[in-house]
Formats: sequence, structure tokens, C-alpha cells
Amino acid sequence: MRVAGVEQDQREFAEFYAAARDECLRIVLISVGNRQLAEDLVAEAFTKAWMSWRKVHRHPAPRAWVVRTALNAHVSWWRRHRREVALGSHDTTAAASQDRGLDSSLVAALRRLPVRQRQVIALRLLLDIDTATTAEMLGMSASTVTTHLHRACAALRRDIPARNDQETVQ
Repeated sequence: MRVAGVEQDQREFAEFYAAARDECLRIVLISVGNRQLAEDLVAEAFTKAWMSWRKVHRHPAPRAWVVRTALNAHVSWWRRHRREVALGSHDTTAAASQDRGLDSSLVAALRRLPVRQRQVIALRLLLDIDTATTAEMLGMSASTVTTHLHRACAALRRDIPARNDQETVQ
């Protein structure tokens, strides 16, 4: 009986991983700005998700759980590596054009946002998580989430040039 449960868990997790990996990677990449680091953080987050799969698959937003876990791992990584010295061109970040899923001007504009605004954009707009859940995940009030979202959207509207096929926002 237990073997059947494990096989079902493996199938469910494999399906979840296949469906969520690219989206989670894209969101973490926007936040950290380095493709290799983002891939490592997402891999670590999915490893933790597998280890706690019975809890994670019941979570109201398992993709958001993975992204939040990856971003928490990034904070830990940053604390360990903040005093390291960059060695010339060896530490260059991945170009935004490498990510096929997002426009390079959008990625550049997102990277210019403060960290909390990027996190709110990632959770609210890219993962479509409701305000209350986003607030709980980020440890802030719902009104603060709304404020960050409003400010981030206003900054993105200013920073991203409108194309001919889009209407301009005044």
C-alpha cells in the first residue's frame, strides 16, 4: 500500500515539476538577475518541495511556495556571499534576452524595481496569487501589497515604451 502511495506522489510531483519549472525559474530569474544562480535556487526549492511533497501539494499555491522557498534561499546565499569580491568578467549576469518567455525591456524594467515590488509583481501578476495570500507569504499587510503593486505598475508604465500596437497610458 505504501509503495503505491509513493509512486502516486512521484507521478504527481513529476507532473507539477514539468508544469511549474519554467514559470518558477522565470520569476526567480527576474528577482535575482543571474540565470545560473536562479537555476540553482529553483532546483533547491524543488528539492525541498519534493521532500515535503505531502504538505506542499495541499498548499493553496504550490508554485508560489516554490518561488518563495527559492527567494528565501537567495537571501541565505546573499548573506553568505555578500563580502566576496567580483573577478572582472567572470561574474557577469545573464543577459535578459536569454529568457525566451519575457520581453527584454520588461525584464530590465522589473530589475530596476525595489525588491519588495518585484516580489509582489511576481506573486500577484506572474503567479496570479490573491492579495491576502501574497501578504501572508511576504509577511506584510494586504494594504502594503496593494501599495507595492500600484507603485510597481506605475513605474513599469513609465519605464516600458509603448509599441505601436499598444495604446499609450497617460
